Amino acid sequence: PKSIPKEKNGKRHTFFHLPNAKQPQQQQQKVTPAPPQQQMNYGVHEMKSGPQASKVVNMFPGSSSQPFDYALKETSPFLGGGRIVGGRVIRGDRPTSTYDLVEQMRFLFVRVVKARDLPSKDATGSLDPYVEVKVGNYKGITKHYEKKQNPEWNQVFAFSRETVQSSVLEVVVKDKALVKDDSVGFVRIDLHEIPTRVPPDSPLAPEWYRLEDKKGEKKKGELMLAVWYGTQADEAFPDAWHSDAIAPGDSTSVSPTYIRSKVYHSPRLWYVRVNVIEAQDLVPADKSRFPDAYVKVQIGNQILKTKPVQTRNMNPIWNEEFMFVAAEPFEDHLTFTVEDHAGPNKDETIGRTVIALNSIDRRADDRFVRTRWYNLEKSLSDAMDSDRAKKDKFHSRLHVCVCLDGGYHVLDESTQYSSDLRPTAKQLWKSSIGVLELGILNADGLQPMKTRDGKGTSDTYCVAKYGHKWVRTRTIVNSLNPKYNEQYTWEVYDTATVLTVGVFDNSQIGGSDNTRDNKIGKVRIRISTLETGRVYTHCYPLLVLHPSGVKKLGELHLAIRFSSTSMVNMMSQYSRPLLPKMHYKRPLSVIQQDILRHQAVNIVAARLGRAEPPLRREVVEYMSDANAHLWSMRRSKANFLRLTSVFSGLFSAGKWFGEVCTWKNPITTVLVHILFAMLVCFPELILPTVFLYMFLIGVWNFRYRPRYPPHMNTSLSCADAVSPDELDEEFESFPASKSSDIVRMRYDRLRSVAGRIQTVVGDIATQGERLQALLSWRDPRATTIFVLLCLVAAIVLYVTPFQMIALLAGFYVMRHPRFRHKTPSAPIN
Repeated sequence: PKSIPKEKNGKRHTFFHLPNAKQPQQQQQKVTPAPPQQQMNYGVHEMKSGPQASKVVNMFPGSSSQPFDYALKETSPFLGGGRIVGGRVIRGDRPTSTYDLVEQMRFLFVRVVKARDLPSKDATGSLDPYVEVKVGNYKGITKHYEKKQNPEWNQVFAFSRETVQSSVLEVVVKDKALVKDDSVGFVRIDLHEIPTRVPPDSPLAPEWYRLEDKKGEKKKGELMLAVWYGTQADEAFPDAWHSDAIAPGDSTSVSPTYIRSKVYHSPRLWYVRVNVIEAQDLVPADKSRFPDAYVKVQIGNQILKTKPVQTRNMNPIWNEEFMFVAAEPFEDHLTFTVEDHAGPNKDETIGRTVIALNSIDRRADDRFVRTRWYNLEKSLSDAMDSDRAKKDKFHSRLHVCVCLDGGYHVLDESTQYSSDLRPTAKQLWKSSIGVLELGILNADGLQPMKTRDGKGTSDTYCVAKYGHKWVRTRTIVNSLNPKYNEQYTWEVYDTATVLTVGVFDNSQIGGSDNTRDNKIGKVRIRISTLETGRVYTHCYPLLVLHPSGVKKLGELHLAIRFSSTSMVNMMSQYSRPLLPKMHYKRPLSVIQQDILRHQAVNIVAARLGRAEPPLRREVVEYMSDANAHLWSMRRSKANFLRLTSVFSGLFSAGKWFGEVCTWKNPITTVLVHILFAMLVCFPELILPTVFLYMFLIGVWNFRYRPRYPPHMNTSLSCADAVSPDELDEEFESFPASKSSDIVRMRYDRLRSVAGRIQTVVGDIATQGERLQALLSWRDPRATTIFVLLCLVAAIVLYVTPFQMIALLAGFYVMRHPRFRHKTPSAPIN
C-alpha cells in the first residue's frame, strides 16, 4: 500500500470553525484535540485489528480525540479496475469489468446437470442416487432421489482457488440406499485442463462423461457436467454452493438456504388516514339506557380507539382522526368495532364492519376524500360477507372517511439516518440524480462469537440497506478474517440520505447458543459527504456499545463510489424541501411519527422475515435503529454537549466582546470602535460585510476540508466516559425487569436530573414573567416608572437621529472601565 506524504501529516490550523450538530462525527477530523481526551484510558488497547492491519494508513493525522484503533483508515487495495490510491484508480494489466470495486476472486465452478443409465447394485434394479464433488479436503453433495436411474440435479458448486490443494477434480455418483454409500461410478478431471470463462461470455455447454470404477475402467452410466474457472462476476455465483461456507472435510453442517447472498426489497408502505365521524341507530344490548359508545379501529396488530361518548340518543358523534401503516400487497383488512362501555371491565360489542384496503381511495395530495356510510354487523363473519347487506333491511350504520395517503414518506428508519425520503405515490417521484456503488471487501480481526470444536470462531455475513433495497452477502463460515468481495448498486434520489452496512454472526448454523443473529458492528456513510466519481476505500472499525463499555469487534473494508448522472438535478435537489409536501401541509405530530415508525419497522421486519433465506427481525431492528427513542443517560449527556457545542460560537463571541468592553486589549478595542462607527455611519455595509466574511471563511477552510467520510466518534457520543450503571440502564429491557432497589435508585437519579432541568426552566420563565409584569400594574410604582421612561424614550428617539443614538449607545456599552461602576446602572435596575 502507498504511504501518505509527510507534508500531509503536519497539524492543520483552521482559520475559523463553527461546530455543526448535523455532522457530529466529523469532530474526529479536527486538528486541535482537547488535552483531557488525550489522557483517557479506554481499556480496549488489547483489541488490535487483524493480520491485515499493516496494510492501512491512518488518515486522521494530528487527531487524538479517540484511540488509533477507533479511527477511520484508508487502504489501497488492488480491485477489479486497478489499484486505488487516494481515491483514484491506477489501471493495472487486467481489463476492467463491472465488478471493479471488489478484489477479483477466482473459483472452480462445477455444474452437475443430470445422469442417465446409472447401474444399480440392488437386486431390484433401482437406486437412490446423489453426487459428491471433491476437490482436496472440500466436498459438496447434491440432494438424492429415490428409485431413479435418470436423475436431474442442475446444481452448481464453487470452490475457491485459494483453498484448492489438489490437481484432480473427483465427481462421485453414490447410492443412498446402500448401507455404506458405495460409489456407483467416478469422473476424474485434471484441473490443469479446465477452461476459463469470463462474462459476458455465454455459459459453458455441459458434456457427458462416462463413469469409471476405482481402477479407471469404463462402466455403465453417464454424468453430464460443466466445469470452468470463473470469478464472483459469474451468473452462477449467487446460487452456487460455496466451499468457504463449510469447514474442510465437512459437507453437511450448513444448509445452503442460510448462507447464500440475496437481494431483498422492502414492501411499499402507505399511511392509512381514518376519520371516525359518527354512528346512527345503534342498538345496545341493554335497551333501557343510552350507550356509552366508542369505536375500535384495527389493521393487523395496530389498534386505536376513540373516546367514549355519552349522548341522549342512539347517534353518537366522535369526529376523531387516526393514522395507520399498511404494506402492499395488502393482506390485512381495516376493521371497525363499535362497543358499549356498559360498566367497569365490561365492554359489549354493538356491531362491526370490515373494509378491504384495496377498495380504499388513494391520494397523492390533500384533496377532499368522499365520506361513506357502512353497515354494522353483529359478527365478524357477517361483516366480511359482502352479500349480507342485501339480506337484512335494517342496519346500524357508521360514518367514516378513509384514504391511503401517498403524499407522505413513511418513516421506517431513524430520521437522522434515513436512506430514502421519497413519497409513497410513485407519480411524485423525481428522476434519480446518481448511482451509489458499494464493494464489500473483507473483515479483519473479528472477535469470536461462538465456540466450535473447542475454538472461538464466527460465521459472519454483511447486510447493507439503502432505500427500499436490502442486500445480504453470503455467510463465511469458521473465519475471523472473512473475504466477501461482493458488489452492489443503488439509485440515488437525494444526497441527504445514509447508507448503512452491518455485520452479523449467523446463529442459524450449527454450534450456536441461541437463535438470534448477534450484531458485530455497523457503519454509516452519508451520501452528501462523498465526492462524485471518487472511489473511497477505507477500513471502518466495528464499534459496539456493550453493557461493559464500548468495544471494537473488528474492522470492515469497504469501497464506495458515488457517480452523478445529472449535476444540474443534483444541485437543484438542495433547493427543495427535505420531505414531501404533505409533511408540511398536514404535518404529523412527534408522538404520531414515533408510533407510526415503530409499526412500520414491525411490518418491514415481518415481510423480510418471510423471504428465503429470511432477513431476521433483530437484523432489521438493528439496521433501522428501532430502539433509538428509548431513554439513555449517555445519549442525554451527548445531546446536551452537542447543544452546547452548537452555541459555543455565540458564547465565544460574547466572551470576546466582554474583553473588548473591559479594554483588555486596547488596540483591539480601538479598532472595534472604528469599525462600529463605520457600520453605524454606513449601515448599508452591515449585511454585505457579514456575507463577505462568511464567504472568506468558507474559501479559507476549503483547503482543510475533510477528504474522508465521517465515522463514529466515541468521545462525542460519550461512549468512552459512561458509568457501568448507566450502561446497564441503557440496555435494560422495556418495561424494566431489574430489582425494585435498582429501579428505585435510577428513578431517584432521574428525579434529581429532572429537578435541575426544572429549576433552570423555572428561572428562565421567571425572568420572562418579570418583563411581562412591567406593563401589568402588579407593582404600580414600577409600572409607573417604566411607562414614563418609555414616553421619554419615545420622544428622545423621535427627535434624535437613529445613527447618533446607536453610536452613543455603542460607545456607552464599550466605555472604559474607569467610567464604569461595579453595580448595574439606573436604567437596568
